[in-house]
Amino acid sequence: MNKTVMMVGVSAAIRGVEEEIHHAARSDAKILITGESGVGKEIVARLIHDRSSRSRAPLVTINCAGFPDSLLESEMFGHVKGSFTDAHRDKRGWLETAHGGTIFMDEVGEMSLRMQALLLRFLETGEIQRVGSDRRLPPLDVRVITATHRKLMQHIADKTFREDLYYRLNVVHIEVPPLRERREDIFVLLTHFLRMASETHRMTAPEVTSEALECLTAYEWPGNVRELRNVAERLVLKCRDGKVDVDKLPSEVVRDRRERRTKDEAAQRAPVTPTHQVMFDHMLKEGASFWSEVYEPFMARDLTRHEVRELVRLGLEHTRGNYKLLVSSFNMPPEDYKKFLNFLRKYQCHVPFQRFRMMTAAMSGRSADTAIA
Repeated sequence: MNKTVMMVGVSAAIRGVEEEIHHAARSDAKILITGESGVGKEIVARLIHDRSSRSRAPLVTINCAGFPDSLLESEMFGHVKGSFTDAHRDKRGWLETAHGGTIFMDEVGEMSLRMQALLLRFLETGEIQRVGSDRRLPPLDVRVITATHRKLMQHIADKTFREDLYYRLNVVHIEVPPLRERREDIFVLLTHFLRMASETHRMTAPEVTSEALECLTAYEWPGNVRELRNVAERLVLKCRDGKVDVDKLPSEVVRDRRERRTKDEAAQRAPVTPTHQVMFDHMLKEGASFWSEVYEPFMARDLTRHEVRELVRLGLEHTRGNYKLLVSSFNMPPEDYKKFLNFLRKYQCHVPFQRFRMMTAAMSGRSADTAIA
């Protein structure tokens, strides 16, 4: 009997993933799930399968990183008797087993280029050929869901992952955010895992003090949900007095808290240079381009309109209100002048230049008066 699978969390990020799952389950499109290790990519795949029209058919799960190349081919496509030393009988592969259902291929980014080519051929034709066989089997009806913690676009640039395979797999893309980006889920998940562990070990679920919860919530969780689950089980086994205090927390959680406090205190003592000033200096002193230094982070929502406006104000002070000179100061070619202004106006980052020219004129007037006096 299969265990009930569910997404646990209250954050907007996890609700967004739930919505993506709902839409993905209504089709047979190929799905690529990305996210750091331990965020729950397999749970997403299982939910999609369970909510789809294929839910009564098999869900076959493979970890592509867990097999050497030759064995992975045999396991995926099957083999015929005598094809290699231990092939004592014909064997169906995972793809045949998943016929009518779904195959979930975790860590697809670990596949060799040869295995990528074989997978691409299957995706294009639906046909497979068992290892050692001289004929192909009839096309299979298998929905393919893949997952990886790798940045596949980087691997495409490095020529270690096929671009054509990437676009075959990436029809629907679901990205599962790391736990540190949805900290409001930590308490909910912790409560869930404490209850699960206490039921498994037939013990009372301990109560977490507010100080310990604050510490757990602030922790970065590099192992994500998987790490939180392990910590919860450890606390159930350790806290037999029914209470989780800071001194019962794992050393890495407490150490992270101390290091963060030290950094915060140092940051409070040190003067903070505004972001727009840092970017301005990068462009003027180090030759960085506006398009890479400002435009790309802004479009990725890592910069605010206010920060861009402040940067433009600094630039106009430097050029005395001259936007054309600002283009060259920000290391853009002259032909980007209109493109630059259009960007500023479109996103309400444009700053009127007149007052900077008036300031220059006023300063020039004061200089002349001083000279006459």
